[in-house]
Amino acid sequence: MFFENQGITVQKRGQAIEKINSNSLELSLKASFDGTEVIHHHLKAEAQWVIGPADGWNALEFIYILSGSMTCQLSDQKITLFSGDSLQAIPIKQDCFFYANTDTSFLYITSQPVFHHYSGIMQTMKELAISVEEKDGYTADHCFRIMELSVAVGEVLNLTSHELYQLNLGSFLHDIGKVKVPDHILNKPGKLTDEEMAIMKQHPVYGREIIEETNFPNLLEAVTIVEQHHERYDGSGYPFGLKHDEISIGALIVAVVDTYDAMTTDRIYRKGLTKEVALSEIINGKSTSFHPDVVDAFLKIIHTFD
Repeated sequence: MFFENQGITVQKRGQAIEKINSNSLELSLKASFDGTEVIHHHLKAEAQWVIGPADGWNALEFIYILSGSMTCQLSDQKITLFSGDSLQAIPIKQDCFFYANTDTSFLYITSQPVFHHYSGIMQTMKELAISVEEKDGYTADHCFRIMELSVAVGEVLNLTSHELYQLNLGSFLHDIGKVKVPDHILNKPGKLTDEEMAIMKQHPVYGREIIEETNFPNLLEAVTIVEQHHERYDGSGYPFGLKHDEISIGALIVAVVDTYDAMTTDRIYRKGLTKEVALSEIINGKSTSFHPDVVDAFLKIIHTFD
């Protein structure tokens, strides 16, 4: 470019050093030097984004909203950010959860490098989600749908920013353990035998093992939800028969959302139920299979998503 011999590099619109894309988030590394990174984010409406503390992290983090609007939640406090607004932390001390009210673009500037670690987590999550979709026959947006519904329920229940962060990861990865279940069991059109059902009921445990094998500390936030999402409020679930407060709030939320989605989704061995019938089943399970407060919160948001 014209300015290169002056130590200046020009990037035209759409250019970047590196890019990462997912269903709801686009990242591009715009500049990087001596540990400092400038990362452009485009977050689609209703998508979520989180930043939080990490061991050994002691850096400036600065966010500047270019366009759109997103709500920032820190613990139980919320503030809505618009174009021209910014926030910074040196360093950040607790998880900060963002929800895009509209399609939102912003710059994220940090004095310590994060992009490649960031991209590794996103790529791992994407690969895990694809592996479940291919194994279990779900549509490509299943994991994102469960995540969006679960986080919406969590917001109605006024979860803290850290709880929403855990829910964001755990709901997305809830069924990853199914990749270890044999195909002839997972997609069997008829009723499972007792032996086959025993294997199927181990998939939450398999999920925990898979996440632990990634060696990503951030993803370890998801293991409790993944392991407990088939536990039931009255103790009738699996794999451990936990009940009431023994089950994490995130797992109690995913239990309702995943059950509803499973009932209304067409599978290779059956046709999905109507939404009205599925909602009736959820209501019938209130205070037995499902936490009553979670059911009430779910009923408040589900018609918005429909």
